This record gives sequence, C-alpha cells and structure tokens, in this order.
Amino acid sequence: MVLPVDPNQVPIENHGSSSEEFRGALLAPEQVVPAVVGPAEGCDLAGLYAGGTVIRGNRNSKGQSHWFATETFFLDYSIYNGPQAAKGSYAGSNWNAGDWAANLARTKVLLALLSKPQQDVKPGAYRTYLAPRAMADLVGMMGWNALSAAAWKQGRSPFKKLAEKELRLSPLLHVDENFGLGLTPRFNSLGEVSASTLALINAGELQTMLVSSRTAKEYALATNGANEGESPRALDVRPGSLQEADILRELGTGLYLSNLHYLNWSDPVSARVTGMTRYACFWVEGGEIAGPIKDLRWDESLYDALGGKLMAFDGARRDRPGGGHLFPARPRRLAHAGRANRRVHVHAVGVERGCRCERLQTRLCERSEAIHGS
Repeated sequence: MVLPVDPNQVPIENHGSSSEEFRGALLAPEQVVPAVVGPAEGCDLAGLYAGGTVIRGNRNSKGQSHWFATETFFLDYSIYNGPQAAKGSYAGSNWNAGDWAANLARTKVLLALLSKPQQDVKPGAYRTYLAPRAMADLVGMMGWNALSAAAWKQGRSPFKKLAEKELRLSPLLHVDENFGLGLTPRFNSLGEVSASTLALINAGELQTMLVSSRTAKEYALATNGANEGESPRALDVRPGSLQEADILRELGTGLYLSNLHYLNWSDPVSARVTGMTRYACFWVEGGEIAGPIKDLRWDESLYDALGGKLMAFDGARRDRPGGGHLFPARPRRLAHAGRANRRVHVHAVGVERGCRCERLQTRLCERSEAIHGS
C-alpha cells in the first residue's frame, strides 16, 4: 500500500550542536538515609527519594549533535497520624539540611492541624488559597492543549479566547518557558533548540503559543522549538509579594488547599477545570485554621482563577513551577564530559511507614537514554 504524501512532514536536518550541563550539590547514596530521617525523628514517615544525574543526547546522520546533563533530587513524602496524612515534597539541585528541616516542619504543622474538629463545607463559592503544590497542579493544565498552537488553530485550545485577545488573565500572572532552571534540555526530539527563556504569558496577556515545526509548516507560523506535542517543558510561574506569614490573615475566611488531584477539563471552551481536594485541606475562619475538611469536588475556570479573581502570589519559589496563590470565589555549568550513550545514575531510597533507619533500603538504578535520529 502506498501512502499519500504528507505535505507537513518535517525532514531530518542538521540543527547544529550544543552542550549544556548543570551541576548540583547532591547527597551521596550513603548520606541519604541519615539526612532524610534525622529531622524526621518521631514521625511516621513514608516516601521516595531519587537523586542523581539525568542525561539526554541527540545526534542524527546529518551531523547534528546535542548534549544535556543535570544533577537534581526529588523527595516525595507523607507523614501520618493514624489514618490522617499530610503530604510534602522537597526538590532541587542543591540539598540543604536547613531547607529540608523547614519543609518537614511545615508538613508537621499541617498534620497536627488535621486533629482539629472536621469542618462541614456546604457547596458554594469560597475565598481560597492554593498552596504551591496545588497551584502547580492547576497551572499544569496549561500543558493540556492550552498553549498548543495546533490546538488553537484547530479550535481545541482552552486558551483560544486568550490567543485571540477576547479575554486576558490577571496582570499579576507571568509564565515563562525557562530552560535556565536546568531541569530539561532546550533541544527537542528533532534537535531544534529553543531560546533559554520564552515568555508565554506576560502580565496576563498571551505572548506566544508553543509552535512545533510541523504546526509552523501547516499554518504558516514561526516555530519556537516546541516539542511535537506542543506542551511546556520548563514551565515557570514568577513569584509574587505575598509573605508566608501573612497568608492566613489575607485569606480571612475560606479554604486553604494543600493538594489537588484528578484534574481534568470540564469545559475546555471556557478553560473550566474540575478536580478534587486531597490530603491536608482546611477551613479558615477569621485568619485561623478551624479544622480539616472532607475531600470535595471543585470546578473553576482558569480565566477566573488566574484572571479577575486572582489576588496575590506568594513569594516562594520552591520545587514546583510556581508559588501558592490567593483568589476569591540557578545552577552552575560544568565542562562537557562523556558521550551521548552514557548511562544515567540515580540512587533512590524507599521509606516505609513507621520504619527505622536499619529497615530502609537503598538501591542504585541505571538506565540508558534514547538517542534520537539515525
């Protein structure tokens, strides 16, 4: 069978050469257990630590050659009090014992607050604070066709009205594709290299969609090095001025949501998202946490949550693509070393609930990254 010619097929080309490596300050495998467990003395803690070097390489028969390596770690954990659990995470390129202790202390406070009387929240519209992890999940919905140029041209983008200047978001909102964070390579699967920073939303106005070469060819647009799926690879929401000590006072009365899950578009045309609350979520009364709430389903448009209803971003730049936000109803470079088929070494530690140091198990994982092209 002969297939018809694909007029939008992108041929293999030589997009040049690049080399970027980012060095962190990671724990050695033998240091992980004491570093994690030390500040958690007396806690019923379960979680997973993964840290090491992540490597990506890209070469093709036209002479193209790209190299990327970064050292990062991620600690995802929960602490328990019987059936109650508070979830936290700590990630970055440079392990800092003081930052980890402070992170764990915040999660301990949330766990203690779960012992307060449960609050009954009726269906309605409430003033709400989204903690950084919840905010990251909400902003992550932008990766589901919202910023895709192809989805916009085909009428499928939830940000169609934003792209066509019918609506705008809050002037407090600034969203960039920021490869300077050192989390992912600037080159895509074709070896096309994006700019170090690409402004996506500036002061609430859409600056650019993510445009792949195929979309650029089909709709006569300028490509900006986006991947084939036209989803963000290094999303970065700029922090604001709201101080952590002022969050409850500024919230006043309403909902404090630490985590969200099961997010999906309920009405893509209006950028409306639905989801559930999860883990340590609370009712706040008069600037003080009154008690935890039952898991509840919510539904809100990004045009509202990130638009006219947005009141403030906090000033924290943590392990997620943005700080928390309130609304009503740099790494060092190192010399290139190694070939594109070098292995990636990641040490991971699994921590079981209630376990002690001698019961923790450390393992070394290795994997080879795929090399694109022929």
